[in-house]
Amino acid sequence: MTEKTPTASFSWLASWRIYLQPASLRMLLLGFAAGLPLLLVLGTLSFRLREAGIDRSTIGYLSWVGLAYGFKWVWAPLVDRLPIPFFTHRLGRRRSWLLLSQSMVMVGLVGMAISDPSQTLGPVVWCALLVAFGSATQDIALDAFRIESADPTQQAALAASYQTGYRLAMIWAGAGVLWVAAWVQGDNATGYVHAAWQAAYLVMAASMSVGCITVLMSKEPVPAELPPARNVKEWLQGALIAPFADFLKRYKWQAVLILSLIAVYRISDVVMGIMANPFYVDMGYTKAEVATVTKVYGVLMTLLGAFIGGVMALRWGVMRILMLGAVLSALSNLLFAWLSGYGHDVNALIAVVSADNLASGIASAAFIAYLSSLTNVQYSATQYALLSSMMLLLPKFIAGFSGDYVNAHGYADFFTATAWLGLPVLVLVGLAWHYQPSAQD
Repeated sequence: MTEKTPTASFSWLASWRIYLQPASLRMLLLGFAAGLPLLLVLGTLSFRLREAGIDRSTIGYLSWVGLAYGFKWVWAPLVDRLPIPFFTHRLGRRRSWLLLSQSMVMVGLVGMAISDPSQTLGPVVWCALLVAFGSATQDIALDAFRIESADPTQQAALAASYQTGYRLAMIWAGAGVLWVAAWVQGDNATGYVHAAWQAAYLVMAASMSVGCITVLMSKEPVPAELPPARNVKEWLQGALIAPFADFLKRYKWQAVLILSLIAVYRISDVVMGIMANPFYVDMGYTKAEVATVTKVYGVLMTLLGAFIGGVMALRWGVMRILMLGAVLSALSNLLFAWLSGYGHDVNALIAVVSADNLASGIASAAFIAYLSSLTNVQYSATQYALLSSMMLLLPKFIAGFSGDYVNAHGYADFFTATAWLGLPVLVLVGLAWHYQPSAQD
């Protein structure tokens, strides 16, 4: 089956101008709010924990905090349907949930700032869980906000704008937090100093205000008409059962293929990413080197990849770029295997991280557009939460054992193994492309 490109009539100039529209600019800022918490409970936290002397196996298991993102479909129906007293009436369904979730993230980050993992891990873990839960809830509401804010032809561009804001936040939550910590720590910015990390996490908590202000200044998208429930049974039917039944009804047997692809598409990146920061620490890279290379060069290349991926998907269709992203993501992990044997070299790190993040940006833009196209606007929050949750469940679970694997086999074998994990993805993308449902033709 040949993929049609409904946007082929767009000129290249018109394709790029779409990024200057208000909806795209709004998604840029909201993407920043969405991207800020992720590294602070996963990537940057793993750097902080390793510097504090926490062993790799424990860091790997603590990555299961991120499973909150994988189970967000459980409470997504509440975000989709349940009003928040007082706030929903004044702000609307999507904006009220966005503000509530952003407040949870800010409180959790303050708690992580105050807690010292070198003394006890418990408070850090509980606060990280609060941040992850609030961040996952923000994702549910924000994905629905994005899908309801524009028609399907613009979703790839909105996804790219969202990814741009997301990656800018990752520069700030990755490089920024390391820079702040290094600045507070002073000239000898090596070793673990709690006061430095405390200041850095407090700055990150304050940075979430970007999302809060954007929500307050945004208009609530026109909500889908929902039939009023006459009793609790009808409400549960509409909130919990109908979104999943609708998905299965529309895609039938192809739902299995679609869900299988979603479950493994980002597996190479996610599993590899948990051990990336411990790898940098063990290779002897300083906070400043990691901040500059991985969170500036790397993220800028991701931004470039996201824009390229968004435009290519708009011009040539999502499935072609989905396949390209899958190939590049698997191959780029082999560069880390090479780097582990090459040794401490900043220029080599720049090249490897840049290539890896360019591939990630292309894959992410196409994948978000693909997920968005699968949802029914009437159940956008619940269905998108289900799809994006499946993207993380299996990879996050496997990633929990990454520290044990590195301890047993070393970094080179680990990075090579994560590249091999990408092979089933190529098969599933090919099958999904061939057996596209009519909605995707």
